[in-house]
Amino acid sequence: MPHSHCHEEHDHDHSNPAELGLQYNLYAKIDKDNLQCLNETIDGSGKTVFKPWENRLDRNEFVESDADEELLFNIPFTGNIKLKGIIIASEDTDAHPSKLRLYKNKPNMTFDNVSMEPDQELELHKDSEGILEYAPKIVTFSSVSHLTMHFPTNFGAETTKIYYIGLKGEWAPGHNHGVTICTYEARPNLDDHKLKHLDSVTKHIQ
Repeated sequence: MPHSHCHEEHDHDHSNPAELGLQYNLYAKIDKDNLQCLNETIDGSGKTVFKPWENRLDRNEFVESDADEELLFNIPFTGNIKLKGIIIASEDTDAHPSKLRLYKNKPNMTFDNVSMEPDQELELHKDSEGILEYAPKIVTFSSVSHLTMHFPTNFGAETTKIYYIGLKGEWAPGHNHGVTICTYEARPNLDDHKLKHLDSVTKHIQ
């Protein structure tokens, strides 16, 4: 029995990094075709930072801001997520973002919209290894179909660099949009029919 107990502990300790990597798997639930990154130097580079946790130290794929230090990500998901953790990895320089502002379910935001109060604001620490986890408010981010991440500042550099953004949480299939469209199409037809009926009644009375 003691031998079995020791073996279990060893397995648990040994599998911790792998478990963390498995938890940060929401990158696979992002609608990458519709993901937007505003103020990126190279078009499409913002999408590359949402990658498997084991690739977080890959320095070949990163996003760098263009005109100033701000970056804005509009992230649509393929369903609804319950966001439980965030990791932001960059380099150990002043180009590392210093603040993150989160907005829930506000698609197509631009820099003109970021003056509104965020659902949560996080002070970031330099993390070149991708190991610091930030905790979103679970109640606030329990049903998220779209997440906006605004990085307003860094630690003093002219531009901001991000190598990895990790998202941890639970995913559930979203509402079937096909059914919704059918329902919306049916309603105007019924309304049109009622309006025509009322119109004929009105004419008859007159």
